Amino acid sequence: MSTFPQMDARLERRILEELKRRNMLSTDGITTVFGKPAIRQGEPGPEALADAAAPQKRLVELAYATPWTGECSCAAWIEEAFVRLGYGHVDGDAFELCRKYLGLDDLAELKVGMAVGVEHHPYGAQGLTYGHIGLYIGDGKILDCADDRVRCAPLALWLSIYGAMDDPRWGWLDHLALDRVKPEL
Repeated sequence: MSTFPQMDARLERRILEELKRRNMLSTDGITTVFGKPAIRQGEPGPEALADAAAPQKRLVELAYATPWTGECSCAAWIEEAFVRLGYGHVDGDAFELCRKYLGLDDLAELKVGMAVGVEHHPYGAQGLTYGHIGLYIGDGKILDCADDRVRCAPLALWLSIYGAMDDPRWGWLDHLALDRVKPEL
């Protein structure tokens, strides 16, 4: 089990300042106006890339190679990376994928290759309706498709930012546990 990377104090201050600027920080200064923690950290941590099985590592490689799929297309991007892995096809927006596949919330259960998402977030109409989803790539990092690019972010930062309104959850797309799949020879 890896250690969950902690955010430094400077980054925590920036998150709190941004939440306050957007009128999303409650008066206690540690929760959002939605009643969620403003900063999400904790141990034990999720799985490290080095500890992952071959199919999990392959999905990370394919995710890095999957180009940006367009504005407001985080789900399409993660679906494309999954299809490239060759184990089938999943379909839906981030909200639907969260509802269907993401039910875990214990960081100790977060594995490389799992989707991480929220059903809603407060950063625009699309986020309120469809949420956001990314892919855990190990070592406390997440890849997602947002704005005009595929980006890599520290997991603690991603969970804090997107967890302002809904609690983030994770799980295997198509309920396919890649840590248990036998790689094809």
